[in-house]
Amino acid sequence: MSPAPPGSTPATASARPGATLAVTAAATALVTVAYTAPTASLAATAQAAHLGASGRTWILTGTLVGISALLLTAGSAADDHGRKRVFTFGVLLFAAAEALAALAPGGAVFLAARVLLGVASAAVLAPALGLISHAHPAGPERIRALGIWGAAVGLGIAVGPVYGALVEQWAGWRAVNGGLAVVSAAVAACAAAGLTESRAERPRALDPYGVLTLTTGTSLLIAGLAEGRSGWGRPVVVALLVGGVLLLAAFALVEAKVREPMLDLALFRSPGFIAATGGALFTGLSLVGFMSYLPTLLQGVLGLSGLAAGGVLALWSGLSVLSALQARRLAAHLSATAQVALGLLICGLGEGGLYGLTPGSGWLRLAPGLAVAGIGSGVLNAALARLAVSSVPAHRAAMGSGANNTSRYIGSALGVAITVAVAGSTRPTTPGSEAAAHALATGTDRAVLVAATLCLLGAALALAARTAESRTHPAPQPTPPTREPATTS
Repeated sequence: MSPAPPGSTPATASARPGATLAVTAAATALVTVAYTAPTASLAATAQAAHLGASGRTWILTGTLVGISALLLTAGSAADDHGRKRVFTFGVLLFAAAEALAALAPGGAVFLAARVLLGVASAAVLAPALGLISHAHPAGPERIRALGIWGAAVGLGIAVGPVYGALVEQWAGWRAVNGGLAVVSAAVAACAAAGLTESRAERPRALDPYGVLTLTTGTSLLIAGLAEGRSGWGRPVVVALLVGGVLLLAAFALVEAKVREPMLDLALFRSPGFIAATGGALFTGLSLVGFMSYLPTLLQGVLGLSGLAAGGVLALWSGLSVLSALQARRLAAHLSATAQVALGLLICGLGEGGLYGLTPGSGWLRLAPGLAVAGIGSGVLNAALARLAVSSVPAHRAAMGSGANNTSRYIGSALGVAITVAVAGSTRPTTPGSEAAAHALATGTDRAVLVAATLCLLGAALALAARTAESRTHPAPQPTPPTREPATTS
């Protein structure tokens, strides 16, 4: 085993790599199941919880606010005060939030539980890659483990809509949350028993102004994006968006001046870190955002039930699981940055294959594009997990994971807002009519083209980072053979 880098606690046999991977992958899958479960039964859940159109939007957005606002903070806290501690607390809080959602007496409490669920999800996701990298030394085993973690992301997305639609249909929306509460409580017990604590050798000082500006700025930005779906010119929307942007700019200023910043801005000089955060941002923008809203579009254009729409989406996410498990075979031939570029390119081609959907189409019309995009997604998830860890110092692995996931979820919020705006740009005079379905199909085609274009832009960014990376760290040249000096007798 290679020695641990300075500033981090060394991985030892007590780290229990198998148990660590199993627990972190299971918890990650739970997070994505909980986020995506309402997507295929959003209208039914909102109606049962007595929520209107705005409340329906906030079922998903509330979780996004909690996750995005606290991922980076949770990652820094995990590195400084214990990754197992933060992770286990996160899974316990996750169980409590799901229990609160299941028992909520009304819509307001249910939405508050969804925000709390996002906070808990941040505490789960941020330390996960740090725990995996501590338990698995750098090399093929770590690449394999990170590929399995990437597959867990796809597995949760595949299972979530189908689970949510099935359980809501059979037992009601409260059972959806109650079942997740029970499973997450069991995962929390496994985390307490099976994980080994790890942290940086020297904790950093608290960065309160960084925490405040990042948390508030991100929350305002995502809230503005959510409210903007009902009209971008409204004063409340403009105030939220402007406030969010100003506070995020203030966060950058704070991090540039504080002695021990939560996010070291010097990392943005690294092509690998740019590829990690930029790739995650474009993944959210072009892929997660669009696919999160695809079940709603399928119900509107093809008239599918929520369960059927979730099943169609599972073709994409299921193939991403298989692809992520095999992505380790690319590691010997492509750098993680090159894999990000390749994954985004394949996803863009797959999304382009979804163009041309009409009310008379069958769901099989989508199968080739979803299959190609699913393969690209798996390559992408595995590569982003590798970059999140390798692009930062070893003792800041959880912070790197937090930064990567923050970019992904902010991108997802932007992606959903863009998809809703573009898909709904053509409005018929009679909602619910055949004309409405054709208008939504036209809007869906536009959303497909925008998503595919964003994928290609992300691939171009990753390729530029790969070029800069090769200039910074050129491949070693073979050493010419030395000639033995001549001997004389």
